[in-house]
Amino acid sequence: MQRRLDTDPHATRTRRQTVEPVFGTLKSWMGATHFRMRRLRNAATEMSPQVLAYNLKWVIAILGTGPLPALRA
Repeated sequence: MQRRLDTDPHATRTRRQTVEPVFGTLKSWMGATHFRMRRLRNAATEMSPQVLAYNLKWVIAILGTGPLPALRA
């Protein structure tokens, strides 16, 4: 990691600006708690619905609700 930072000293700043706010938002949605499950596979399963909801929120913000099909019961 130190070698990578030495070659690109602004990498940490760029990462902080692009990645950290997303994880902060997702953590807030989850109640700012730790994962309830252990192991990477289980934590990924717990996190994936949150990521999907975040991505859908961004798509709706960009495209609006017009392109979404009507839901039928």
